[in-house]
Amino acid sequence: MKKYFKYIGAIALVAMAAMSLSSCSEKGFDETIFPDVTDELDPSSYTYKFDKWLKENYLDVYNLEFQYRLKDTETDMYYNLEPATLTNSIDLAVLAKHMWFDVYEEVTGSKEFVKMYGPRILMLVGSPAINPQSGTIVVGLAEGGIKVTLLNVNTMNVNNIYALNGDYFHTMHHEFAHILHQTKSIPREFQLLSLGHYDASNWQDRDPRVVNSLGFVTPYGSSEIREDFAETIANYITKTDAEWEQIWLNASRGFWTEGDETSQDLSTLTYYTYFYYENNEVNDEKRKGTTWNNINFNEDGTMTLKGQYQRGKGTPTKQEDGTYLDEDGKLCDRQGYLLDSEGNRIPIIVYDVEDRDGVDGVALLTQKINIARTWFREQWNIDLDALRNAVQTRVSNYTPEILESLRQQVYGIQ
Repeated sequence: MKKYFKYIGAIALVAMAAMSLSSCSEKGFDETIFPDVTDELDPSSYTYKFDKWLKENYLDVYNLEFQYRLKDTETDMYYNLEPATLTNSIDLAVLAKHMWFDVYEEVTGSKEFVKMYGPRILMLVGSPAINPQSGTIVVGLAEGGIKVTLLNVNTMNVNNIYALNGDYFHTMHHEFAHILHQTKSIPREFQLLSLGHYDASNWQDRDPRVVNSLGFVTPYGSSEIREDFAETIANYITKTDAEWEQIWLNASRGFWTEGDETSQDLSTLTYYTYFYYENNEVNDEKRKGTTWNNINFNEDGTMTLKGQYQRGKGTPTKQEDGTYLDEDGKLCDRQGYLLDSEGNRIPIIVYDVEDRDGVDGVALLTQKINIARTWFREQWNIDLDALRNAVQTRVSNYTPEILESLRQQVYGIQ
């Protein structure tokens, strides 16, 4: 089964050819799913309340057209796409304002920043854009600082705030970062940090833990400089403290290899953060790699391999006092496992390993965040940490009741 990797694209300028459609009126079909947009709203329309809310909250305030009806001329004809449902469009519209536009208003104290630098079009697409050749899925696009497209809307789960945060809010902040750096350039010092470690062709095949150790926050961020910059900003803003703790742990490691020496399955990339010597015998031929989930982290600070113990030599021999000795005369049990002086099996000791990839992932990620922090402060007069705190507060406080109150802004319109 092919595995698909999500990514978010940025296009400097996009021109799409309009596709002519033959008329169906001669066959009795007068309606179209792509109605002409006019300035006048029809109070009798099924979507009137939503259209009025969009006009009052996006168009009138931010000069932004919120497109939820799928327009063929606004999409890439290479992909087989489907419209977003009305219900999900309403939910994402109110959530986008709550988690994106309102956050910037809270931090800057005004709607003017997003009005000036935000996109002019925010478009929703129900399905993802799947590229079966590369095994990738496009979940967002930023086009020339003018338009942001959010895809895969129909799979949105409004009951899972962390999925919403990772799939949609992250995309919003990622795309806005692209718009901002298309206005004011990415700092040169950022552009120089990871030269030689980007992989534009095979980023989707890189393990997230490996790229963390190389100083990237995600595999997609390791594809090129501008994606690295946008991913650093968006993930810093949207990822929780617990998620960042895992990234820092991964970044502190640097001993990686393909497959697992203890497994017959070499199809997946496995990282070795620790090693042990088979049977506690210090010998390079007996050195094996293992991952954190195979380790017991003991209170005394030692690490031992789960469920594995040191075996004695040869067949154990029972003594007159009922004990057993191996062929070297060492105390063991009847199964041949060596015992300590208190009669306990001796566990296999696990050792930490040195960072071997030549990159201090923690230091590099820290540098990138600091550069982004300075760039926001000096170029935009915005506190990046204040943005993060505002988003994290809204994520942690999210409840079904909050979503329902946001929905009522639409459904309650007369």
